[in-house]
Amino acid sequence: MATYRLHLSKGTVALAVHIALNEVGADYELVWVDFASGAQSKPDYLGVNPKGRVPALETPDGILTETSAILGYLAETFPDAHLMPETVWERAKVAEVHLFLAATAHINHAHKMRGHRWSDDPATYPAMKAKVPANMTDNAALIELDYLAGPYVLGERYSTADIYLFTVSRWLEGDGVDMAQFPALSAFRDRMSKRPAVASALELHT
Repeated sequence: MATYRLHLSKGTVALAVHIALNEVGADYELVWVDFASGAQSKPDYLGVNPKGRVPALETPDGILTETSAILGYLAETFPDAHLMPETVWERAKVAEVHLFLAATAHINHAHKMRGHRWSDDPATYPAMKAKVPANMTDNAALIELDYLAGPYVLGERYSTADIYLFTVSRWLEGDGVDMAQFPALSAFRDRMSKRPAVASALELHT
């Protein structure tokens, strides 16, 4: 049995953990959760993650959920992969990007198809969906101006922030964002997609 088991679904943020497992060279297996059939809400999966979401990573220490927490865990568990910077400031910048992506960009994206999380009135869902392109364009603009210090989030230094950002940035066109406005972010995505750990994960997520 593999050391790690990642529960994931295509089109979700779980791609970030898949990439990270490749980057650190972990021994893992993938367990695909079929969202189309509602598998995430059935007892078998709720026994893994009571939130009914992905990712969930089974580790030798127990089950871990939430993308930022899992990325941090893998970076600390595999220090030779150098996915987490050494300085306090750079580690704080990584955390800043993680939190922005989780608490702002991901929430804005989810309003496109998960309106029921914020309202019990279906009549409000179209308005939520209509706001997604503007909100995600604003998020892309912030990333373009403030969250890319160079080729990567920390400049030349690659980290878990890049893995997370790449995953979320793949949603932008589908959310109505004109990527021609964001050349630095577009170049970042192209650069990331050429990394072997990223390319091998993407083959299973298309």
